[in-house]
Amino acid sequence: MASRPDLKAVETYLLALQDQITAALRVLDPGAEQREDHWERPGGGGGRTRVIRAGRVFEQCGINFSHVQGERLPPSASAQRPELAGRRFEALGVSLVAHPLNPYVPSSHLNLRFFQAEQDGAEPVWWFGGGFDLTPYYGFEEDVVHWHRNARAACEPFGADLYPRFKSWCDEYFFIKHRQEPRGVGGIFFDDFDQGGFESAFAFWRHVGDHYLTGYLPIVERRRGMRYGEREREFQKIRRGRYVEFNLVQDRGTLFGLQSGGRTESILVSMPPEVSWRYDHRPAPGTPESELLERFLVVRDWLGEG
Repeated sequence: MASRPDLKAVETYLLALQDQITAALRVLDPGAEQREDHWERPGGGGGRTRVIRAGRVFEQCGINFSHVQGERLPPSASAQRPELAGRRFEALGVSLVAHPLNPYVPSSHLNLRFFQAEQDGAEPVWWFGGGFDLTPYYGFEEDVVHWHRNARAACEPFGADLYPRFKSWCDEYFFIKHRQEPRGVGGIFFDDFDQGGFESAFAFWRHVGDHYLTGYLPIVERRRGMRYGEREREFQKIRRGRYVEFNLVQDRGTLFGLQSGGRTESILVSMPPEVSWRYDHRPAPGTPESELLERFLVVRDWLGEG
């Protein structure tokens, strides 16, 4: 019989991960402002939101922990599992979005979540989800290859099939349908994961969380000192507009938070603080800006395995 979920262990890990990531980002940007808010959800549960902002490295990072309960699973959570609609639920997660100041440093996103849906007289249904992805504004092949090697390392101990499967899932999920373009260069994404029972699935999920910093920090260190001007900054803001569009139109995590009555400020802390939209913006051919679209914002096998 499959092992039963240990929600306390999940919560303990997520809080420790939030602490670890916060500390690592503070080391990179010690002069940045930091704010922490504890909040309660009227329908049950609450969370801890941390914001690092106005630094020399990070313009804004939101690092959220939440643990919420409710009487009815929101549509965004049951869309892939319609048989669970209407069940009581419990959801725990950490979600991070980092928006650096320097346009040569990519934005990054990490999400780890655990859901449990219950109904009287039935065994609880539970699953893990999450992953991490990278959104550069200027493309560097060595950065993207490093990011994907790290993603593969996060998956490999649990099965050689996981990285290619979750890499493809990430490419499909973070595709801006109304723009017909990827949001970034991908990473890994998975949902409804219960493979091998709770202990095995939990171990894999933790391994993914533990690999976020080893993927992102070396890239930040490599690019944070590069010189940039108004041209690069303006292009960064325009590309950030695509990030906002995806989060508000498609992202299930954002929709779940809003539909479940979560704290709006915590949910929308993922938005970049400065962003621009330009009508029918098209970079000039042969520029680094056009190279981003032509060489990097395409679905590719970055590790040359295919």
